[in-house]
Order: sequence, then C-alpha cells, then structure tokens
Amino acid sequence: MQTTFKTFGTCAQFIVVDVDKENGIVNNVEFMGGCQGNTQGIASLVKGMKVDDVIARCEGIRCGMKPTSCPDQLARALRQAMEQ
Repeated sequence: MQTTFKTFGTCAQFIVVDVDKENGIVNNVEFMGGCQGNTQGIASLVKGMKVDDVIARCEGIRCGMKPTSCPDQLARALRQAMEQ
C-alpha cells in the first residue's frame, strides 16, 4: 500500500512510503525534498526491513536543534501507513 505523508519541521516536504501491510515490510520509500544523499541513503537502508524495526530505530531522532528529523518523520509516516 502506497501512502504520501506530509512532513513537518524538516527540509523534506513529503515522504511516499510503500508498505506490505500484511507482512509489515517496507517495499519502498521516497523523500520529496531534503538532503538528497541522506534521504536516498535512508530509503535504501530501510527497503526490505520490518516496519516495526524501522520505527524503533528512527523514531525520536532529532536534526540539530529541531525537535524532529527526516528519519523521525519516516517513522511517523510508516506508523500512519500501518494504521490506514
């Protein structure tokens, strides 16, 4: 299932996540905006991982003094995708 998540507090404006809800696996992630190298790296690293593992590893990560980050926003996007 593919979902588009509107981010807040980060350079990336949207995250498109494709998850296999039945098996809880991340099929694909695409960030719109943000630091291209970092967001491509994150997307590549989480592909094929269990959604719960990605959330556990990324949730709560901050970017400098900001209260959130692209990985934290990804965790939120995945949580939302699994709830839909």
